[in-house]
Amino acid sequence: MNGWTRRGFVAGLGLLALAPRMAPAQQRPAARPAGFDAEALIAAAGLGGTVAFAVIDPASGRMLAQRQADRPMAPASTLKAVTALYALDRLGEGHCFTTRVIRAGNTLILAGGGDPLLDTDALDELAAAAVADEKAAGRPAPTAFAVWGGALPRIGRLDPAQDEHLPYNPSISGMILNFNRVHLDWRQGEAGYRLSLQARGRKLSPRAYTAAIAAVDRGLPLFTYEAGKLESWTIARRGLGKSGSRWLPVRRPELYAGDVFQTLCRARGLALPDPEVIEILPEGAGIARHDSPPLREIVQGMLEYSTNLTAEAIGLAASRAGDVAASAAAMADWLRGQGVGGDFAFHDHSGLSPANRADARMLAGLMAGPGRARGLRGLLKPIPLKDARGKRKDSDIAIEAKTGTLNFVSNLAGYAQGPGGRELAFAILTGDEPRRAASQGQELPEGVIGWTKRSKRLQQALVEGWVASL
Repeated sequence: MNGWTRRGFVAGLGLLALAPRMAPAQQRPAARPAGFDAEALIAAAGLGGTVAFAVIDPASGRMLAQRQADRPMAPASTLKAVTALYALDRLGEGHCFTTRVIRAGNTLILAGGGDPLLDTDALDELAAAAVADEKAAGRPAPTAFAVWGGALPRIGRLDPAQDEHLPYNPSISGMILNFNRVHLDWRQGEAGYRLSLQARGRKLSPRAYTAAIAAVDRGLPLFTYEAGKLESWTIARRGLGKSGSRWLPVRRPELYAGDVFQTLCRARGLALPDPEVIEILPEGAGIARHDSPPLREIVQGMLEYSTNLTAEAIGLAASRAGDVAASAAAMADWLRGQGVGGDFAFHDHSGLSPANRADARMLAGLMAGPGRARGLRGLLKPIPLKDARGKRKDSDIAIEAKTGTLNFVSNLAGYAQGPGGRELAFAILTGDEPRRAASQGQELPEGVIGWTKRSKRLQQALVEGWVASL
């Protein structure tokens, strides 16, 4: 797959060990492993479009290898590495997001703090604490129940060009629950399909009353959405099969969280009125709170699972800007202030927007500079090496990196280290822009799976070659 064999390389090392030892000034540079040719690997991958890369020695800052390293390309989710460092720098590694329950007169308020990890189980703990306080204080039941999400700007959809039903493209506000997704489950019975929408947590899965779904007879589209009194979905019956499940995005996050909180409080004996959304948070007494994990832990999960909502939430919190575009521009200014140059433009924090641009030199420089100083490598996901059949293989090369994937875009940026202990910072960007633009917003367009697999094989072969030869 990579044009050279580990056995041949090891044998070469053995011959070097038998050669007469020379003084350091006389030693010749290590030879490339036989057969390693980046251009040949790129041609064999047959991706079309553009393949760009940059490899930097973090210890010296020296560029070791590059190919079209200054060409702006779509970074996809490798942009989340920038967002991670930006948020950690601006907010601090120990920063927590707090969700509160406030009593203001006869009104009970669920106040979101922009916690991207708040789930149904955590909301249940918050409900338990609020109900206990209400009962202990002997207060009369609230006559109004409100939800406030003003800690972050309200964003209708991260990328309007993406399909409406994609769960990684939800709405955002300061009130976030279950990544602003609702879980659809269906089963076929004698009377037809039974469909349910649930606010699924790790343990609890109450019904989501603010959304409804029905199976209908049609071909395409698979889903339709309409916002009325409820968030109303339809799904094409022929696409269901006997049973299955998937996530759908939530477009009214405050009402969704309020609905679930109301259900959880009712189960503990406190009946709340139906929730209403408020724009201004009134003064009141805090009766319960839930703190998120510290930001460094949140960032590690975001980089591992590549959650778009988390990236946007922490980026918006870091900039305090009024919308995603202004927030992304502030992040770009911050990056330039860190001494990282390049031809880049950011339009969000997650990499979902196809208008984002970055170059391989910038991403590799980010890893070698600010990333190394902040300990980014310890937050990145280990990338296993695979054999020609796609199975994990034993290797003495360690790779920690961030992937980035859109339709006909596949990137990898991070760190690689071989058995000798030398660390490399690298970025590989591959993209076929005409095919990406033609399939924008589509879910798994024709040809994308095979293209992405070939790109990932190329990325691995390049990294293996660099570790052995540079």
